[in-house]
Amino acid sequence: MDYAKIWFVFWAVLWTGYFALDGFDLGAVFSAGLTARGEEERRAVFASVGPFWDGNEVWLVTAGGATFAAFPAVYAGLFSWLYPALALILFSLIARGVALEFRGKVAAPAWKAFWERTASVASFLAALLFGVAFGNLFRGLEIGPGGGYYGTFFGLLNPYALLTGLLFCAFFLFHGLLWVSRKTVGEQAERAARLAGGAWYLLAALAAAFLVYSWAATALFNNFLARKWLLLLPAGFAVSLAAARLLLGMGRRGAAFLASFAAIALFSLSGFAGLYPDLLASRVDPAYSLTVYNASSSAYTLKLMTGVVLVFLPVVIAYQAWVYRLFRAPLGREELERSGMY
Repeated sequence: MDYAKIWFVFWAVLWTGYFALDGFDLGAVFSAGLTARGEEERRAVFASVGPFWDGNEVWLVTAGGATFAAFPAVYAGLFSWLYPALALILFSLIARGVALEFRGKVAAPAWKAFWERTASVASFLAALLFGVAFGNLFRGLEIGPGGGYYGTFFGLLNPYALLTGLLFCAFFLFHGLLWVSRKTVGEQAERAARLAGGAWYLLAALAAAFLVYSWAATALFNNFLARKWLLLLPAGFAVSLAAARLLLGMGRRGAAFLASFAAIALFSLSGFAGLYPDLLASRVDPAYSLTVYNASSSAYTLKLMTGVVLVFLPVVIAYQAWVYRLFRAPLGREELERSGMY
């Protein structure tokens, strides 16, 4: 059994789960200034993500742990070569988490306004920086002989990576607005739905630009041309994205949110399918790339970890499904007053 290949799939699924789940709360928070009018509506936005955001980040922590355990050379390379960029992402996520927890601790308007702005800016930066990071993974890094890295921090801010960062922001914005439209009530829900309808066009335009630029600047399409069945992934992404807009127009906001979830998942999986077998592709020479085969742990380690994942991953999924079901109702004034939070 090819455990290295299996763990590439696990690795891709973990990152995909993180983007599809944490994406909506990042988008909901950094768009709060657009969807909320007054204290009650702002509180509704923060309360809507309150039971979920930290559970969603479990997928990020697990993805990082899986990288360390299954592909230690990749983990070492990332934290050696890209430490400043990864530190910025970490600081953004820390600031977002602190702001979400601290906002409701003091009733003073200035206190709440400070933490609201902090949460919004941190959430936007996290979305942007994740996009820039994965844009560079798709494009390839300046990895040379002996595993040396010849790039610079500002070299990571290339046009392709910045476009990918903006695409991630648009994805999360649309996803977050759909979440707010179904978790709030009244005019706030209507406002979020209208904004989501406009955000969809921005997202579609950026997605089209990303596909064209990827064809010109990356090798992501090679696997799709060699294995035609993989085209089901980007095709499913296009259908899901179109379905999200259609369902939103029909007023079926819950279904539109699920379609948006599917679009993010299929987009992410398409990127990983195009990247395989590379984990960190080299722009200098493909021979210097870190792949699932030259960067993985021993077969015994991967086999042992596979058993652990098959036992515990369903538990995590079941727990999160239970939380989402428990807090599925929209947040009206009565629910906000009863919660006493945020």
